[in-house]
Amino acid sequence: MKERLLGKTPEELKAIALEVGLPGFAGKQMAQWLYQKRVHSIEQMTNLSKQGREALAERYEVGQTQPVEVQTSRDGTRKYLFPVRCPVKPGMTEEAFYIEAVMIPDQERKTLCVSSQAGCKMACKFCMTGRQGFHGNLDAADILSQFFAIEEAADLTNTVFMGMGEPLDNWDQVKRVMDVLTAPWGLAWSPKRITLSTIGVLPKLKQYLEESKCHLAVSLHNPFPEEREELMPVQKAWSITEVVRLIKQYDFTGQRRVSFEYTIFSGWNDTPRHAEGLLKLLRGLECRVNLIRFHAIPDFPYATASAQAMEAFRERLEKGGLTATIRASRGEDIFAACGLLAGKHNLQP
Repeated sequence: MKERLLGKTPEELKAIALEVGLPGFAGKQMAQWLYQKRVHSIEQMTNLSKQGREALAERYEVGQTQPVEVQTSRDGTRKYLFPVRCPVKPGMTEEAFYIEAVMIPDQERKTLCVSSQAGCKMACKFCMTGRQGFHGNLDAADILSQFFAIEEAADLTNTVFMGMGEPLDNWDQVKRVMDVLTAPWGLAWSPKRITLSTIGVLPKLKQYLEESKCHLAVSLHNPFPEEREELMPVQKAWSITEVVRLIKQYDFTGQRRVSFEYTIFSGWNDTPRHAEGLLKLLRGLECRVNLIRFHAIPDFPYATASAQAMEAFRERLEKGGLTATIRASRGEDIFAACGLLAGKHNLQP
């Protein structure tokens, strides 16, 4: 299988150019073709010599994967289905899976909810992705294809790494993608256009906070560790109290923002006691709490909270000094809303 060029830096492309007999400056030219002109094939890189393109194509390919299906919601949300190939563990034979990316339109904004893994290790009981288990990490080409191969590619204004998988569990490849998105030789996006959502993978979270200027969203869902552990096994390894303690060491009073995702379950985490716990946990941190309506899934014991219960919970947080919003549900009719991304059955290898 040929190595993919998509996701490589100009310096890495320069080394590849020299390897196949092209001049070193061809690395910069290839970066322009990949990230600014967004070509699908090496043959389209017409300012490289024909002989050089042929030598390059013998060992490499652009690596942009096209979606095999798109669904459009009543509200305009679009869900794209991509085939990917990845090993579950290093050294295993690659198998084929599907992952999903979701484009969410909102007036002048077009936000892409991007996947970073096939499946997920975190096994949150209320998440369809977590229920399917972990199939493998996506590489930078798989992730960037979600940006480049969709119909709205040229019009995207923002992205959230909130799709399938835990981004910090694949931080090396996610960081590579963020570098492409923000670098002058890439898409030249401002970091303010990018948000990474994590369950709280502490070792990698510190790296993210040190190495990136992009926004952060933390999946919280319950302020009490013993209750959070009931639905989120990751709590055993990385307690939410330790996650928040780390975040409080960083400055979020400027352009960089931190938010906390809080899915509301009727009777489980929507009581005054939980509101008080949340206020205590986040006290002193400049942040926002996004309240999310639970989207029912099979064989799960908790129910969706009423609109009145969600509003009452929001008001308690606001009165306590926290900024809280109720996030509008998008794409539920095509299973594109929070917690519903699951892809389809495996492709044949």
